[in-house]
Amino acid sequence: MARVLMLKCVLCGRTYREREVDYTCPHCGMDGTLDVLYDYDEIKKHFTRECLEKSRDFTQWRYRDILPVNDETNIQPLEVGFTPLYDSGVLAREYGAKKVYIKDDGRNPTASLKDRASAVGVARALDYGKNTIACSSTGNAASSMAGFAAVAGLKSFIFVPESAPEAKVAQLLIYGATVVLVKGNYEDAFNLSTAAIYKFGWYNRNCGINPYLVEGKKTCGLEIAEQLGWEAPDRIFIAVGDGCCISGLYKAFYDLKALGFIDRMPKLVGVQAAGSSPIYHAFKYHLPKVEFVKPDTLADSIAVGAPRNWAKALRAVRQTGGDMVTVTDEEILEAMKELARKTGVFGEPAGVTGFAGFKKMAKERYIGMDERIAIVVTGNGLKDISSARKAVAKPILVEPDINELLKRICC
Repeated sequence: MARVLMLKCVLCGRTYREREVDYTCPHCGMDGTLDVLYDYDEIKKHFTRECLEKSRDFTQWRYRDILPVNDETNIQPLEVGFTPLYDSGVLAREYGAKKVYIKDDGRNPTASLKDRASAVGVARALDYGKNTIACSSTGNAASSMAGFAAVAGLKSFIFVPESAPEAKVAQLLIYGATVVLVKGNYEDAFNLSTAAIYKFGWYNRNCGINPYLVEGKKTCGLEIAEQLGWEAPDRIFIAVGDGCCISGLYKAFYDLKALGFIDRMPKLVGVQAAGSSPIYHAFKYHLPKVEFVKPDTLADSIAVGAPRNWAKALRAVRQTGGDMVTVTDEEILEAMKELARKTGVFGEPAGVTGFAGFKKMAKERYIGMDERIAIVVTGNGLKDISSARKAVAKPILVEPDINELLKRICC
């Protein structure tokens, strides 16, 4: 496992030793999210491409040399990561790109990218000797944490908006979590969870606050690089809510460049729902920080009007020469259908938002014909069946009579 060299505030640059601070920079407050940095020169001596070629561990823990877990016995047996990266010739031809790759992270144990963070978070909670872990979530982070906490024997308290999709709430309950439905939006759930975590001394799994969770999410980017033979794609599209997933991609390629595995960073493109786009707004208008909004989108996993990891998200886009784009709920629903029908990958609304953003930019001719594009699908479509039903026509209802069937399908 990696030895953490320091924690560095993304806003003021102050550095701290591991465990000197709990979650964020004391000087900058909650906005002062921290980077987890390692002794890259030391890691280079034993962590190489050749070592990975020999590894038979096809989970995110193949990268344990750059993951911040102190006791390897605290890693849970659920297999996270090394999800498929599909090469879609159909999408490349249709949208005028050299290559289009679809990273299907809905294949993780609880069906979302958030499992990468929860696997690290639960291991860190055990490192700290905690017996209870808690978070707020719009759904996926909650179900992910509940699943990993259950395997680890930890108690879990989860705060979600009362509007969270029924399938996600059902996941929480089946894993045995104590579920608190908060009357309000994600920000209300976040604020209540933060107060409870502070009051009771629980381990904080909120990814926008806990710097070690982004380290788990970065494994998605590490895999993309390895699956492409250490040739970084030209652009990666990913949905943005709290800002943690795109921050994870940035950290992945930052680490790989520091270790000499790659020689350039891909352009990172963040895609937000038009009804919940404070990070997009800050990027487009060159603002120093985000202005919080009231979210309004069916893509519940990115319905975040008060993103906590905004500073890292903006850095990820700005420092890679990337971009941000917004898409409507209608464009998201259309993307759900198209992605499933052309690639076989069924994503939930937030899961396909990256693809919706790619479509929009391709149609507006922002994508070059020589570009290699990767699109991360962050969650499985079965997470939100009600939205999927809105995207498609109703099924045909008939009596068990062949003549009636012929009349209905031949018209």
